[in-house]
Amino acid sequence: MRLERRDAAGLSEIRPRLLDVYAEIFADRLGEEFHSVERFDERLEWNTEVPGFAAVVGYLDGQPVGYAYGCALQAGTRWWNGLRTPVPDGAIVEDGGRTFALSELMVVGKVRGTAAAKAIHDELLRGRPEQRVTLLVEREHPKVRDLYEAWGYEWFGEVLPFADSPLYDAMNLQLKP
Repeated sequence: MRLERRDAAGLSEIRPRLLDVYAEIFADRLGEEFHSVERFDERLEWNTEVPGFAAVVGYLDGQPVGYAYGCALQAGTRWWNGLRTPVPDGAIVEDGGRTFALSELMVVGKVRGTAAAKAIHDELLRGRPEQRVTLLVEREHPKVRDLYEAWGYEWFGEVLPFADSPLYDAMNLQLKP
């Protein structure tokens, strides 16, 4: 698998193919408004507008088979909106340099179980200047949460980021002390 880093400008030229990958992975949920391609594309657009945006795309035989992207959480971020769990004072204070939000990590079925997701993940985080990474995992997907725990992530809290979204577990990974 060939890995390619992209910034917001470089993502625009392959965006339709990334939406196709999303549609393949979420084919059984596209009828849900929150999981529709259009809503996913909106969330992708929001991310590309935030400083610190980065993406990594994995290619096999010239076709995208997975990708991950995220951005640095800025002061006043909406990322922690819907946090339902009490956390220590200051735990969700963001300044643009503390936390990288891993918004999406996905791979198509034919590369699942091949460490493709881990390779994409690690390349995305390589050289990040932030202290930690955060991500959200649907509560209904404990196997995915277990995978992230195996990679060193720890549970942080319960989040309902949008009124029509699923319930998520927020998880954090320390990059720097």
